[in-house]
Amino acid sequence: MRVLLTGAAGQLGQALVASCPVGVTLLPSSRSGGPGQILLDLADPLACRALVLEQRPDAVLNAGAYTAVDQAEQEPALAQAVNAEAPAAFADALATTGGQLLQLSTDFVFNGRQGSPYTPEQPVDPLGVYGATKAAGEAAALGYSAGRVLRTSWVYGPVGRNFCLTLLRLHQEKPELGVVADQVGCPTATHTLAAACWRALERGAATGTAPLPRLLHWSDAGAASWYDFAVAIGELGLELSLLSAAAPVQPLTTAQYPTPARRPPYSLLECSRTRAALGLEPLHWRQALRQVLARIASTEVPTSVR
Repeated sequence: MRVLLTGAAGQLGQALVASCPVGVTLLPSSRSGGPGQILLDLADPLACRALVLEQRPDAVLNAGAYTAVDQAEQEPALAQAVNAEAPAAFADALATTGGQLLQLSTDFVFNGRQGSPYTPEQPVDPLGVYGATKAAGEAAALGYSAGRVLRTSWVYGPVGRNFCLTLLRLHQEKPELGVVADQVGCPTATHTLAAACWRALERGAATGTAPLPRLLHWSDAGAASWYDFAVAIGELGLELSLLSAAAPVQPLTTAQYPTPARRPPYSLLECSRTRAALGLEPLHWRQALRQVLARIASTEVPTSVR
């Protein structure tokens, strides 16, 4: 199977490259076009379409995205191009060449007001530009007969820019931290998410088995607030000798920490049907976090993190 991967230089993209299954010919692409990567700017839908027509992959795994939630409020056109027009271009080209499309999406397509986990089939109602553009990308992917959407939440890993790496640094630099405690979801490690993506493509291509749902939800197990996540990073960072000290963390309300974009207050995803369909057992988010931090502790990482 030949798979065109977007966002190969990002935190999820790197995890997908590292865990690429035997038998898959990977065509990694990124905006930078680094070593071994195809140059592809997701803000250029014509280039997205042309690359699929040129390479004729068996699947497009669209892991690239515009993820700057607050900046999207000032750059709606760019967010729309990357998050909505690119998947529409992939779907259009694949309708000609054939092949699967797996579109990565987000818990931010929901408004977070219901106070219970969201099932895949529930109507979307995003609160901001980022969520709205990702919802449009979902619609484009699902408009293609072999398109699927995999929603996830609060993604982090040992590389890139994410909450986990930021908090490791802040625990070292600050005498005290304040983190929002009234937004609830679930942290999801890139290595567990990558495994779900590869299994989804595998099951999507399989014949003679039960059809894979077209809307999938994947996160690590359990629930947490950003405050819970921040405290756990400090505790496990100390335990694994990544930190010499962990700063006390004070819980804040969303009102005390205003941001340009509104966040859903409760965006937990109901994942049981996806887990059954993929045949994958989830890790609890604290266990997955321990694995990520253990990897950081055992490898060379930037001094700004250590």
